[in-house]
Amino acid sequence: MVKQIPKVLISEERIAARVAELGAQISEDYKSKDLLMVGALKGSVVFMSDLMRAVDSPMSIDFISASSYGSGVNTSGVVKIVQDMTADIAGRDVLIVEDILDTGTTLRHLAKLLLERGPKSLKIAALLEKPSRKVVNIQADYVGFTIPNVFVVGYGLDFDEQYRNLPYVGVFD
Repeated sequence: MVKQIPKVLISEERIAARVAELGAQISEDYKSKDLLMVGALKGSVVFMSDLMRAVDSPMSIDFISASSYGSGVNTSGVVKIVQDMTADIAGRDVLIVEDILDTGTTLRHLAKLLLERGPKSLKIAALLEKPSRKVVNIQADYVGFTIPNVFVVGYGLDFDEQYRNLPYVGVFD
């Protein structure tokens, strides 16, 4: 284990099992639909890579990058689109894939932006959810794990761009 991570919160094995379950549910929900998974960069990359391989239905993917964090552990509250997606989502079934639903500020901004582009449907899949930190009313349709109010890294989540490559989710000290 890495020195700055005193505790593994969610093991690699638990993540793999839950991603498989989510993939099966998404496959069922989107069969015969025009699914476009939109990964919220950078944190969703690992989760989305595993999730899309667990989905057994045709799909395409795109990415969008938004940020409300600087180099610290607290959100700034100001959402910036750093990189926009390229796909036309009008009339398509869109699934935003996010690493963590924390305050909800960034995700609400993304959902509002994408809804303005006229998708047939818009849903959200989040690996992690911290209900105690939520400050806006937004719900994920698919949630991997509900976690307490601790700062976590690994499996795509970072601290100052580090630790994304860890195969588990750990509490950062």
